[in-house]
Amino acid sequence: MPTVARNIVDTLHASGVQRMYGIAGDSLNGLTDAIRSAGTLEWMGVRHEEAAGFAASAESQITGELAVCAGSCGPGNLHLINGLYDAQRSRVPVLAIAAQIPSEEIGSGYFQETHPQEIFRECSVYLEHVSSASQMPRLLRIAMREAIEKRGVAVLVIPGDVLLQDIDADPVAIGATSSRVIPDESALEAAAEALNGSRKTTILAGAGVAGAHAELIAVAERLQAPIVHAMRGKEHVEWDNPYDVGMTGLLGYASGYHALMDCDVLLILGSDLPYQQFYPSEATVIQVDLRGEQLGRRTPIDVGLVGGVRETVEQLLPKLTETRSSKHLNAAQKHFAKTRKELDSLATPSKRTIHPQYLARLLDQAAEDDAVFIPDVGSPVVWASRYLTMNGRRRLLGSFVHGSMANALSQAIGAQSVEPDKQVIAMAGDGGLTMLLGELLTAVQHKLPVKTVVFNNSSLNFVEVEMKAAGFVNYATELENPDFSAVGQALGMHSIRVERSADLPAAVAEFLAHDGPALLDVVTERQELSIPPAITAEQAKGFTLYAIRTVLSGKGDELFDLAKTNFRQLF
Repeated sequence: MPTVARNIVDTLHASGVQRMYGIAGDSLNGLTDAIRSAGTLEWMGVRHEEAAGFAASAESQITGELAVCAGSCGPGNLHLINGLYDAQRSRVPVLAIAAQIPSEEIGSGYFQETHPQEIFRECSVYLEHVSSASQMPRLLRIAMREAIEKRGVAVLVIPGDVLLQDIDADPVAIGATSSRVIPDESALEAAAEALNGSRKTTILAGAGVAGAHAELIAVAERLQAPIVHAMRGKEHVEWDNPYDVGMTGLLGYASGYHALMDCDVLLILGSDLPYQQFYPSEATVIQVDLRGEQLGRRTPIDVGLVGGVRETVEQLLPKLTETRSSKHLNAAQKHFAKTRKELDSLATPSKRTIHPQYLARLLDQAAEDDAVFIPDVGSPVVWASRYLTMNGRRRLLGSFVHGSMANALSQAIGAQSVEPDKQVIAMAGDGGLTMLLGELLTAVQHKLPVKTVVFNNSSLNFVEVEMKAAGFVNYATELENPDFSAVGQALGMHSIRVERSADLPAAVAEFLAHDGPALLDVVTERQELSIPPAITAEQAKGFTLYAIRTVLSGKGDELFDLAKTNFRQLF
């Protein structure tokens, strides 16, 4: 008769799950032993459970299917929480097994006792405690179905002794379902009326346009509308797209910002851009989202359509008139060309230093056509958003909603595990990498050919930019870094360090061509501003205060370097 743990393993295998991320521990012994004896799942041991959550999140983002992680009782599953928040907020299905202390000790203040039912409540769509063996098969089925259908995290809290109990139950396969959601006819008519009366329509497209590229281009052509994308929409929007005019939001740039602000009708397709200040205040707003609760969350809307982007656009297109002016589109395209030229001028070699833009551009040019890019939250996301080119085959993943540091390498492990033959590139910040530095060993131990490039500017760089914009002198952001290439070599991976622009192209080529895990440590310019697409009066005031305070604090050389490096970006 199988144990509860073996039934879990067999059910996961029958449902298409191939691996489980985590760190072994005594309360998980029943589960890890079941994985060993079954031989059907791979145990992906990491060095920190947070990385297990991030890796599962990335695997699910790659496949769209259920991924699984596990943590032992108390501190073990507590460490999962940041990665699970990322999965929950990225809306990907993940099952987390949170082992618990022995059943008879619950409530006694036992060694390592916590209450996971309370801890994981906010980062899950389903959370339940399994108190007996007879409960488990049904609760497992429910948890998996909830994660898959609600696109989020399901947590099962299971005491270690329950995992070891025998059970008379057969494994059951739990698979994904498919559906089409189409808006009400009256809502479609209202949207068509507003769009047909528009002279200047702009489309804001997000992650919800995945799988609807042809429909997106068709509606933009019919409306003669520029398409602005949010960060999570980049990989789905900008390829083979003459209507794309760039990105908006905190990491965006001028052309995307102005295309939104200049429209009289804004059509939002599958986007949940969180920054209210980047929406037009006077335009008529039409929003399409599969989740009705998202409508009007970020900005007031005039027409809300609950439906998938592809299905909704298919229903909307026949209702749209074909003859309309392209003046608004032409202006936005012209602005985009100018903005793109200015951005590209910054991605050039320098005699004195290495611009991070240049590094990002070289990675883009040298990477394979189906590469997976994963930038750390902070300045690497900025350079990824501006200098990576999507083509319909490349992927761009990250902690774009939860916004956690240290995501790049950990998510790269998950992406590489499920796509072992693809080029997976972690664009790591020095702060993010050192936060979970041990995961370099995970890549080495599992022989995962993850390529980790370090944007090494000896600082929490994006935090410094935020300080400058708010008028503060940089403080508590300095990082004393090692030679990361020496660290990588000590860990058993191919490693290169670059300090001059002239050496960078060859180093990038060698780094990406290596057959196995590799690390590229690039010393980049610290005084590089990654500012929003439009500088507010408050930010201008902040930069002025920063300049005054910097001079008064005796750091005038820093201000001079900043001015030299960023004059074109500021003005």
